[in-house]
Amino acid sequence: MTTTLEPALSVRQVLGLERVLAGEPEVVAGAGQLDRAVRWVHVAEAADVGVMLSGGEMVLTTGVLLAGDEEAQAEYIRSLHRAEAAAVVLGLGRAFPSPPDVMRRAAERCGLPMVVLHRPFPFAELTEEVQSRLVRRKFAAVSLSEAVRTALTGLITSGAPLQLLLDEVASHSACPVVVTNLAHRVLATSGERSAVDDVLRDWERISRQAGGSEGDGWIRAELGGRGERWGRIVLCGYRGDTATGRLLADRGAEALVLHRMLGGSVHTWEEQSAQSLLTDLVSGVVPARQLLPRARAAGLPVNRRTFVPLAVRDGDPAELDRVLRLLGLPGLVAQLADDATAVLLSLARDQDAEALAAHFALRLRTETGEGRTVVAAAEALGNWDDVPTGLREALHVAAAVADTPAGQELPVLVHLRDVRLRGLVRLLRDDPHVQAFAERELDGLLCGAEGEAELLPVLRTYLATGRNKSRTAQLHHVSRPALYRRLEAIQTRLGLDLDDFEQAASVHIALLAHDAQQGR
Repeated sequence: MTTTLEPALSVRQVLGLERVLAGEPEVVAGAGQLDRAVRWVHVAEAADVGVMLSGGEMVLTTGVLLAGDEEAQAEYIRSLHRAEAAAVVLGLGRAFPSPPDVMRRAAERCGLPMVVLHRPFPFAELTEEVQSRLVRRKFAAVSLSEAVRTALTGLITSGAPLQLLLDEVASHSACPVVVTNLAHRVLATSGERSAVDDVLRDWERISRQAGGSEGDGWIRAELGGRGERWGRIVLCGYRGDTATGRLLADRGAEALVLHRMLGGSVHTWEEQSAQSLLTDLVSGVVPARQLLPRARAAGLPVNRRTFVPLAVRDGDPAELDRVLRLLGLPGLVAQLADDATAVLLSLARDQDAEALAAHFALRLRTETGEGRTVVAAAEALGNWDDVPTGLREALHVAAAVADTPAGQELPVLVHLRDVRLRGLVRLLRDDPHVQAFAERELDGLLCGAEGEAELLPVLRTYLATGRNKSRTAQLHHVSRPALYRRLEAIQTRLGLDLDDFEQAASVHIALLAHDAQQGR
């Protein structure tokens, strides 16, 4: 339920109060302005009352000093209009038996609500009723403000992430809450998922509205400090009164600024936004089509684009993002599970996707100074719905590349076709049949400590070097006779002949599957 204060009293609501209805009120001018907020009620008979007002007052008068002077009557209305009074209420009987035409016409021209009371009415009762309601509302505003501030401060001091802060604001506002940077890129959201998706689906238009004047429940508060603005928080379609929405937005903004000062940053929020989106894409829990508005709102071009999913093992997201910006390539970067960093490039249809991906990979290797930095890539995609499969393929290739033995030359950009058998085995590593096959083939080496500690590494190197005995002996720093004895022990334990190609290939596949299952 929306957290809301008792709504600010409007002229219409005041006229609907039971005590006022007893005076038989009639709106004789300014009927289209009855939703004006009443800040205070002021009883005044002075002809120059306008100079005493500060705006938002409902002025109650009998008009005894205005009777017989039409110019004074007109000026009285004009002065109230200049002072931005909410309305004027004239009690008939003492000075005017009926609504004076001069005042009524002047009020209509100014758009000032003018109300007459046909029955004698004690003004003191009206002022008491309205003032007490306004005081209660102000007290409620202070209470709500402190409650929200206390809750948000508690979250910050406990080290809560940005998302929990937004969830707290959204729980009070009952509407989507969006945090953006100055370029209107969405950094974080909270609220009912379907409502948030509706907002993001039309974010291009809404962001322009959120950046301009407030209205129709779109309430924003700027984020920044020390003369620097770096974002805003927006309540999208808030259904409570504007004052409450403004209070919630302001308290949320204060909390976000404090959160950033204590260790958060806009860049961290951008990374979290990209991580959430790419994680949802990879998992497949949410259909890709439903994630399209989030991608667009996060600043990723999605219309008539070519998408290139990439992945880097042990990559630094900040470094990858820096290289993307350096090359002017639009994309999202996020670290996902298994120490893999995913990159989703969005390129124009007429650009060479393969060449740009390779250029990015080469520049990354140059910038990091890591000679074995490898970027895994899926095929370029022209359909957004294929992006989840492409990301999973890139992550799979990156994992397979991680199994590549040291010393083996690797290209800077690796595709599924480049990882061959190793990639296939890793893809099938969780299949029960593959697991059973690996255990059956390697059982003689896996059942004892000596086999796993000494013989299994020798077998791994021997097969990886294409059964090159000299190279294997060199890599393990043993003499050839010592290697022969170990190879003989391996063959005896496994009951096979490593000189037979089919048997050697079978145990090689089993070893690749075993290593993949162990996360080697």
